[in-house]
Parts: sequence; structure tokens; C-alpha cells
Amino acid sequence: MQKPSSILDFHDHQKLFSNLPSTKLLHASLNIYLASISPMVDFGMWVMNSRLMETDNILRAAMIKIVRHTFFEHFCAGEDVVEAGRCIKKVNESGLRGMLVFAVEYTGDNDACDQNLKGFLDTVQSAMSLPPSSVSSVVVKITAICPSSLLERVSDLLRWQQRYPSFNLPWKQNSFPLFSDSSPLYHTLKKPEPLTPKEEQDLQLGQERLWKLCEKSVQANIPLTVDAEKTAIQPAIDYLTYSAAIKYNKDDNPIVYGTIQAYLKDAKERLLLATKAADKMRVPMGFKVVRGAYMSSESKLASALGYDSPIHNSIQETHACYNDCASFMLEKIANSSDAVILATHNVESGRLAATKALDLGIGKGTPKLEFAQLYGMSDALSFGLSKAGFLVSKYMPYGPVEKVIPYLLRRAEENRGLLSTSSIDKELMRKELKRRLKAAIF
Repeated sequence: MQKPSSILDFHDHQKLFSNLPSTKLLHASLNIYLASISPMVDFGMWVMNSRLMETDNILRAAMIKIVRHTFFEHFCAGEDVVEAGRCIKKVNESGLRGMLVFAVEYTGDNDACDQNLKGFLDTVQSAMSLPPSSVSSVVVKITAICPSSLLERVSDLLRWQQRYPSFNLPWKQNSFPLFSDSSPLYHTLKKPEPLTPKEEQDLQLGQERLWKLCEKSVQANIPLTVDAEKTAIQPAIDYLTYSAAIKYNKDDNPIVYGTIQAYLKDAKERLLLATKAADKMRVPMGFKVVRGAYMSSESKLASALGYDSPIHNSIQETHACYNDCASFMLEKIANSSDAVILATHNVESGRLAATKALDLGIGKGTPKLEFAQLYGMSDALSFGLSKAGFLVSKYMPYGPVEKVIPYLLRRAEENRGLLSTSSIDKELMRKELKRRLKAAIF
């Protein structure tokens, strides 16, 4: 058995960042520094969330320009699919792959959902034209192709059925378990009204949009990863994801991936239940394992309703849950056709997972195992895992700056919160920039 510390080497910063030009390294270092200044982040988040951004004015134009040339350029792949394709190629040249994300979410009507679907289909089409295997998956948020208010209604009904199993949902199709015995149900405190005929029709439209995207992904043979979102709507998201997986994950080839958020107390139990059901139905399943990015809003909602937070009480418990989920999935893929994306910025989690994969005989470069980090974050971990021989992707959102703002706000909060692990990046980037400057002078 190899020691975890021997798998990833962060001592040679010259080797780690050998594929990054100095201008990119300097720009990344500056943005990570800015994102670590809490007062600046607080002010930026206040402005971006304020009514000042709702109308055309000088301040709005100025803020959009600042965001575009700082956080947007650092965390995003471009404003359209062409720019994103160019960015994917550059990332691929450095030895990494890309998870291509059309960064739209939270739509309110069918027309907007139809327009977003076109964007996602264009994303898959673009991925097909890029160098082979440079795109590891295309990512979709269900809130972009199914109205958010409907997802809340469906989640309420699913929670009520979990509480009262005899409660009939005539529209419900085959799926995997969506809840564990410990899953919180406080979002739904009274019996919800059945879906109206119009709501049932809209749900069918949302499902058909997802199916069209799945069919395009099958045609391209590129996995489709469904992102997790807030717990208020996650049951509906999991329901649609699992139903699509049953329909499209065939022949030992998991095309549809779900996402498990390890900062939730019921995460591992739900992962175990879903994989057990998939095994029983002989459905190969892919999962992306993440920690989670909605910490503040989840805790505030639970507190407002008088309930305990659904999130682990400490960051150590979240780390332990993540590592348990990762270990479980690694054991699964070692003996099945399942697949996993381990999305983490935590160096220790990366080391543990890499060591476990080798101990289980999971070959380096196998498509069943992918490590992933956000574009613009944890480059040292990404390059360290890649140079150790594993497949590594960057989560690469693209879209007009105005549409990507919700994503950027979450990154700003995450980058300075408990889930931030960018300190190692800052230290190694500083050392490498210092080395390059010395080399240029002397």
C-alpha cells in the first residue's frame, strides 16, 4: 500500500505549473487574493444582489465591466460556446479536461426553458467538435429546463409521499429512492394540493427537455452530469435524474450522472439507497460527489422554520462524509460498470481517494474515475492529480456575464468560507512567480 503523501507531490511548484504561462499565473494569483479579502467580497455581493443591478445605469455597467475582467475571466470559460471551446482547448493542452457548463439556472416559464435547452444542445454539439475526450461531460441544472416553482411543487409532493407512502402521485414514473429515513422533510409541513393538469403538462415538458438532452449526449457518447441544487427542490431534481438514468444508462455505459452533496447529513444514506436500487435494476450509474455550495441559504431556511440545519454541524463531519462517499464509490467502480466524478478542492480528500484507487487496482486513466475542480480554483491539486496519472477535469461554466452572476456569487462566498482551500494555491503560485521572476532577471 502506498502512503497518501507519496501519491501527490506539491513540492515541485515549477513542475506543477509548467503548463501555465506567467500572465495566466499572475492573473490567477491576483484574483484568488482579491477573493480572499472578505470586506471586498461582501461589498461586491451586496452590490450584485441589490436593485442597482436591475436597471440600466452607470453603476451597473461599471460593475459588469469589473466583474468581466476579474472574477468572470478567472472562474468562467467565456461568454458563448465558441469562447468556451477555445478555453477547453487551452485547458486540454495543459493536460486537463473540461466539464462544459452552460451556466443558466432558475427559469420561470416554458419559453425560457426551451431557449435554455437549445443552449445545452449547442453545448453538446460543440463538445463533439472539440478534440476527442477533451470534454469529460456536459453539465445541466434542472432549474434551467424546468420552471423552479414547479420543481418546488413536485418536491413537496414527493416529500409528502415519503411521509405518507399511500399518498398517490399518478404522474410519478420509475425512479430510485429519493430520501433516507433521516432526510429532512420540514420544507413540506402541510398536505400539498395535487398537480393541476397544466402543472402535469409542464412537468412532462421538463422531462422531455431532459430526455432530448440525454439523447444528444448518447449520440455524442459524452456523459451528462445533473448538478445538485437547493434542498427545497432537490427531490424533484433527483427524481428527474434517476428516471432519465433508468431510461438512458445502458450497456455498461452510464451517460446520466447524479450529484451527491456531502455536506448534507443524509448524503451517504441516500447514495447507498440509490446505488442499491440501481444495482437491483441493473442500471449502470454515475455520480458526482461534491461538498456543496448552498451552505448559508440552507442553514437560514432551516433556522427560520425552527429546524436543525440539514448540513453537518462541523467542517470535519463534512470532510468525513465526503471521504466516506468517495471511498464507497471507488469500491463500487472497482467491481462494476458504475462511474464517479470526485469533485474536491480538499488536498487530503484528493490524496486519500487517489491512494484508495490505486490500492483497489483502479487503473490510472480509466474513464470510470474522474477528479474535478472548479475552473479558477485549486490548480495545484488539479495538476498534482493529473501528473500522478489520473483523469482530471475543470468545471467550466460559460454564458453572458449577467446570466453567470448567480454562479459567481456562490464562488465568491465559497472561496472565502469554510469550504475554501485556496491557500495552498496562493502559496505555490507565489513561489512559482518568484522563481520565474528571478530566472528572468538573472
